[in-house]
Amino acid sequence: MKIDLGKNELIHFVGIGGIGMSGLALIMNGLGYKVQGSDIANNRNIGRLKEKKIRIFLDHKKKNIKKTTVLVISSAIKKNNPELVEALKKNLPVYTRGDMLGHIVSFMRNVVITGSHGKTTTTSLVSSIFTAANLDPTIINGGVLNSFGNSAKLGKSNWCVTESDESDGSFLKIPFTYSIATNLDSEHLDFYKNINNLKKSFLKFIEKIPSVGKGFICNDDQNLKKVLKKSKNKNFYTYGENKNSNFQIININQTTNFSSFDIKINIPSKKKIIKGIKIPMIGIHNIQNATAAVSLAFTIGLPEKYIKLGLSNFKGVERRFSHLFNHNNISFYDDYAHHPTEISSVLTGVKNVYKSKEVVCVFQPHRISRVINLKKEFSKCFKLADTVLLCPIYTANEKIKLNFTYHSFAKLIIKNSNVKLIQVDHELQLRKFIKQNVFGKKIYIGMGAGSITNWMKNLENIF
Repeated sequence: MKIDLGKNELIHFVGIGGIGMSGLALIMNGLGYKVQGSDIANNRNIGRLKEKKIRIFLDHKKKNIKKTTVLVISSAIKKNNPELVEALKKNLPVYTRGDMLGHIVSFMRNVVITGSHGKTTTTSLVSSIFTAANLDPTIINGGVLNSFGNSAKLGKSNWCVTESDESDGSFLKIPFTYSIATNLDSEHLDFYKNINNLKKSFLKFIEKIPSVGKGFICNDDQNLKKVLKKSKNKNFYTYGENKNSNFQIININQTTNFSSFDIKINIPSKKKIIKGIKIPMIGIHNIQNATAAVSLAFTIGLPEKYIKLGLSNFKGVERRFSHLFNHNNISFYDDYAHHPTEISSVLTGVKNVYKSKEVVCVFQPHRISRVINLKKEFSKCFKLADTVLLCPIYTANEKIKLNFTYHSFAKLIIKNSNVKLIQVDHELQLRKFIKQNVFGKKIYIGMGAGSITNWMKNLENIF
């Protein structure tokens, strides 16, 4: 007798347009569950859901969940959301995205990747290696993989590669066999309140590494190194440029098209060097991300040829130093960097390979609270840029009244990063500036987690 999964269940996703929620909805739809959802506006994620015939409501109303049996909410959903209020009134089961994700992947052999930065790229790199090795994993990512044009894919094997979100503590809810921690930085302090609470959560994550699996921790990150010293669970390998790493990065070479490097392996069962690894990306941070993927793949026994093939054929992730277009031999790029560490990493990578070009950073800050909490760090992270075009803050519906002056923030960047800075008040002003400044040897990089990606893409239309 064939059993139809969730035949009598209707799962409603509140905030289904988010990258994480839409990916989970796609996976559950692929597993056979009846799925629908709501959000306040159309976007590309919703477009991909509609292609799968998933019903979408472009509003939040209690009538949307008339036939719903299970509600899933994103961390952005407020307690007064009418669908959530109605679900509680009807005594329906309500789960967060993290809860539901944990339940779904509990039946699989999981690789879970977390970290303040780089987890989306690392998840994508692991997925690329697994795909090259014909493992056909289920993939749940926080960004759109260019290889198949989506953030999630249902595989046929029992392997699952999952990006796990530390922003709201939900990464502690997902069971795993193997795990990767890329780094630990002052981020999402609106949730954690301080860096010590964040460190405690990462310690809990490391302590969860099972005896039948293995953890992989970046040995170049000072905060993670401090956390490791407190961990009673020693079932992990380290990776990075640090010479004491189990998987040490050596012999780095970077060009405008790719990075190459070797990895010196020093684990109890094996001592060797994997030579001639290539990735179509720049920046030490991406080399570290690739090394995390190699460390995992090597440990589970994947052949070296598949590891190299998966990395060399990597198609990238949307908004991770994505090339948009060229005009007058000037290149325009789009990047998701919205934290000082991310901005510094991207600019370092760019300056290492584009030595003769003027770097213009078009920066849109994301969330007032993040700018306030990391004001000092933001002011210093643009040192490798030549010019900063500072766009208005993308508030992400954040309604916080703080003692903050945007002009003083701009002056602080000028002082501490020693850059030329121009404040841009709106998209039309940006378009005007760019049109007047498309000469010489330049590279324009849009940075931010808000609407800046559309602003950068729209620039091509002015030429």
